[in-house]
Amino acid sequence: MPQPLKQQLKPQKLSDIILVQLENMIIEGSLQPGEKLLPERELAKQFEVSRPSLREAIQKLEAKGLVTRKQGGGTFVSKALMKSFTDPLFDLMANSQESQFDLLEFRHGMEGMASYYAAMRGTSADFEHIQAKHDLIGSSQLEDNFHIEAQAVYEFYLAICAASHNAMILHTARSMSALLIDNIEQNLTVLAKRPDIFSKITDYRKNLLDAITSGQPKKAWGASHRHLAFIEEVLLKLTQENSRMERSMRRM
Repeated sequence: MPQPLKQQLKPQKLSDIILVQLENMIIEGSLQPGEKLLPERELAKQFEVSRPSLREAIQKLEAKGLVTRKQGGGTFVSKALMKSFTDPLFDLMANSQESQFDLLEFRHGMEGMASYYAAMRGTSADFEHIQAKHDLIGSSQLEDNFHIEAQAVYEFYLAICAASHNAMILHTARSMSALLIDNIEQNLTVLAKRPDIFSKITDYRKNLLDAITSGQPKKAWGASHRHLAFIEEVLLKLTQENSRMERSMRRM
């Protein structure tokens, strides 16, 4: 009987192995959009490979649109990775009151999951990063600028998303950065009409931080839900009050 032909397996190219490693670093967030890669000499030393193999891997990354190279300026992770929402769609949603509440509901799910997995999988370095971002919110409030504060709040939640070690959660949050920051800023602007509730929001956020850094997933999920549910409830009440006021003014 004829013997079956043995297929010869091609050895994987070194540049392809490096390519996969670099892609994984982008997926897991070790390399972020806009971040500059180390110089070729240092990167080759880090991967323990030759510079030609490394250069070939970077060329393949560039062909995929994952990095961009600037003549004499180095290689950068593409910022386009964050642009999953087009400007027209962003403008449309940002100016829609209903969309703002839809986004707040979406945050219930995303931030709840991120908090749960951050408490479950986060490392001590993750927790230190989350704590640092939480502390920066207090510093940003001294600026008396809602946009700066909104950016700080977003960075706090992004740190939680990174600590979840879930690539989908992290990159979804990153790709929606402009929309999420705008939502937080609009919420802060409305909530400013009730300055008494800001201390409560601070307490809810502190409870969330404590639940995550103490490694309690269910408690973290609950803390995230209670925090956003409180904000949603206050916003709904203020919106109704504004509507009643507008109707009264029209009648007058």
